Amino acid sequence: MTTARSLNLLALKLVCVLAMSGIATQAFAQDSNFDQVAERALNRRAIEAVIWGMPAVNAQLMFDAAKKAGGDFNQIIYWSRPLTWKNQTLTPNPNTIYVFPIYNTKDVGPMVLEIPPADSENSITGSVDDGWQTAIEDVGPAGVDKGKGGKYLILPPGYKEKVPDGYIALPSSTYTGFALLRSNLKSSSEADVAKAVAYGKRVKFYPLSQASNPPETKFVDAINVLFDSTIPYDVRFYEALDRFMQREPWIDRDRVMIDQLRTIGIEKGKPFKPDEKTKQVLNDAVREAHAWLDDHYELLLATPYNEGTRWAMPASPVVLKGLMTDYADPNAYPVDGRGVTYSYAFFSPKHLGEGQFYLMNIADKDGKPLDGGSTYRLHVPANAPVKLYWSATVYDRATHTFIREMPKLACSSLTAGLTKNADGSVDAYFGPQAPAGKEANWVPTKSGGGFEVLFRFYGPEKPLFDKTWKLGDIEEVK
Repeated sequence: MTTARSLNLLALKLVCVLAMSGIATQAFAQDSNFDQVAERALNRRAIEAVIWGMPAVNAQLMFDAAKKAGGDFNQIIYWSRPLTWKNQTLTPNPNTIYVFPIYNTKDVGPMVLEIPPADSENSITGSVDDGWQTAIEDVGPAGVDKGKGGKYLILPPGYKEKVPDGYIALPSSTYTGFALLRSNLKSSSEADVAKAVAYGKRVKFYPLSQASNPPETKFVDAINVLFDSTIPYDVRFYEALDRFMQREPWIDRDRVMIDQLRTIGIEKGKPFKPDEKTKQVLNDAVREAHAWLDDHYELLLATPYNEGTRWAMPASPVVLKGLMTDYADPNAYPVDGRGVTYSYAFFSPKHLGEGQFYLMNIADKDGKPLDGGSTYRLHVPANAPVKLYWSATVYDRATHTFIREMPKLACSSLTAGLTKNADGSVDAYFGPQAPAGKEANWVPTKSGGGFEVLFRFYGPEKPLFDKTWKLGDIEEVK
């Protein structure tokens, strides 16, 4: 009897233990499932944050590079000679003099940007962008002042005061932003470079509050420093996005991203401090976003500007329309295309095609990716449709920056000693070594990696747009 009772008690205890164990197992499974769902949500939202936040991070990295170069907000960074490979911004122009005012109106209020009048020897092609790199307005002969010069007034978000007479008002959606100004070269001679630098330094930049007695504009020369704003596809991307978002107000169209960013640890007024596990998820997500962006970059360039060629516009029409209208269409907000664009470029003009135009290529005539170990020829037909100049610039396919350590970056109508064919056309060459007798027309590449070519038209003319003039494809020389 005692033995039977003991066995019954033991059986009861075993049943209880098994029941409790089942509950615990179920609870553990539920916790594990919850963790997996949370991790997947973190991954998804981190990927979308990269695509959405690309123009802001791109700009933030340039602000950071300016500080490392010895500059600061409300100063002008400039390059006292045409760019070298040490400028590691995304697809910059090595055939001009860059003048780069960066503004921050948060504490000082409106900033005045004075553009000097153009003349027969000097002009500026440029635009003022907000921190999202949405064009506010163009300046210079292709801009509002039409070459007469003018005082542009960059206004903080929500500015309500009356703009004084004599100023061109530029309301910015962000406190910080920049003007990308190019002091155009007549040629690549030392004398013309010096003229372009001197003209660029006639730009003035100061707070409206000091307009009655403007302080001297501070220019910081970045020609001899590594100015690096290459996109980092790791957790540093989110760190840069956090720096931008902590400073800037939310734009109404983007408020849907508040919770998305909170999920990954970016929230106004709070430090961004992901733990090691979260960092790993973020690193995986940004790499996945990078792959997505690169795939869509190639898809974008698969649509040729001229039928039957490999050259394409480096931004989709819907993105260009959004950038030039501040996304005025209530039924379109091309965040995906915008993210792709700012993964390989910076800045946007208000009126593309008036001051400049661009075509990009990543493949030869046969559709094969451009290889830094091979040699190629590009035929530029005579009478290129430009008032100022054309250029073909080489960039690293992986980073969209100049190939490091290269002594020459582009072939241009401004290139000293450029060899022309009898009919006025030009053959440019790309490869690891210059073809014999073609050194002036050659741009070096580096074996072991791919490259891309951006063709610029400065002062573009009608034959480019009605397509009666067509750029040749890039052909491998065997």
